Amino acid sequence: MHNKFAKRACSIKSSDMRIILTAGERPELISFAGGLPAPELFPIEALKTASEAVLTEEGAASLQYSATEGYLPLRQAIAGRMEAIGIPATLDQLMITSGSQQAIDLTGRLLLDEGDTIICESPTYLAAINAFKTYDANFVEVEMDEDGMIMEILEKRLMENPHAKFIYTIPDFQNPSGRTLSLERRKRMIKLAKQYDMIILEDNPYGAIRFSGTPIPPIKQFDTDGRVIYLSTFSKIFAPGLRLGWICADTVFIEKYIGLKESADMHSDGFAQRLTAKYMEQNDIDAHIETIKEVYKERCAVMIDCIEQFFPKSVSFVKPEGGLFLWVELPESMDARKISLKLLESNVAVIPGAAFFAGNAQTNTLRLNFSNTPEERIKEGMKRMGEVLQRELNEDASTTEPMTL
Repeated sequence: MHNKFAKRACSIKSSDMRIILTAGERPELISFAGGLPAPELFPIEALKTASEAVLTEEGAASLQYSATEGYLPLRQAIAGRMEAIGIPATLDQLMITSGSQQAIDLTGRLLLDEGDTIICESPTYLAAINAFKTYDANFVEVEMDEDGMIMEILEKRLMENPHAKFIYTIPDFQNPSGRTLSLERRKRMIKLAKQYDMIILEDNPYGAIRFSGTPIPPIKQFDTDGRVIYLSTFSKIFAPGLRLGWICADTVFIEKYIGLKESADMHSDGFAQRLTAKYMEQNDIDAHIETIKEVYKERCAVMIDCIEQFFPKSVSFVKPEGGLFLWVELPESMDARKISLKLLESNVAVIPGAAFFAGNAQTNTLRLNFSNTPEERIKEGMKRMGEVLQRELNEDASTTEPMTL
């Protein structure tokens, strides 16, 4: 049969990341590859109680079609959470999505025409790159340092690309780098967005999982003219399988988002929305988040200790203050993809960092996930990693030593 695929589908193919994540399903393998929350922290017993209450109190309604913008009590609960982080939001400025990934995809549908430009961090979230690529977008990258996206470079990119559609940023514990955008730079980003009349897409799935340092207000807190679209999710603080996220934006955006979502899936899972709202009514979700933070803090600390103990001293890393990831930079001579395949032979899975660059890939980087692995398995997996890295480094040194006569 003649190829009937749309042009956007022809470029879709399996990635190294998918191959490694599939391998991660092997029980003998220690995986630092995915971005998975710890399943033992899911509040299963509390959800059983909430589920029974939902089915008893509003069983038929919970299984019926519902409003595209989302279940009202859940949006009210989200509005309360937004208020707590300094973002006052009315209900008509909120829409529930099927995870924040759908919010990213809908944003592409809303804002991007073929050939449009997105300004983003370097590196950035792989699934956002893939989502925006389906709309034939171009990417302009902005380098980061320990305080996140560098504003002088951002301004240069804005001057060079005056017709760019938006700035995409993950300001808190960024995926993949774990870096956090400083307060000063958040304020500067808003000023630049106003100066160059630019939309900011603030993707914040990890902000609630701060386990050290001082909380920093979201970029949207400084938004006075409705140019920041804020995305977040219950996936990292509650249960990813329920697939619930949200968009907070000016009503002019939300009205368009509702139309796009209606054509995509009509509405997010009505039962999952009621279940989440009921859980939040019956339980203290902030106490649950505190438990998550304590576990992740310990796992992150164990991973850092292992790097310092087992890895070659020429390896550097970013020490995150929250989130799920730790970013590792190998010596420039080392190919992280080659290392990742060697690690699979030792039953350890990691993600090569090159996958997270929209343009010029840095091939000596790795993203490690610490949230989904118990401490003893972290220690064993990191020890194996250290052995592989040391062996590869020794081999590199032996092949580059000058001959003596």
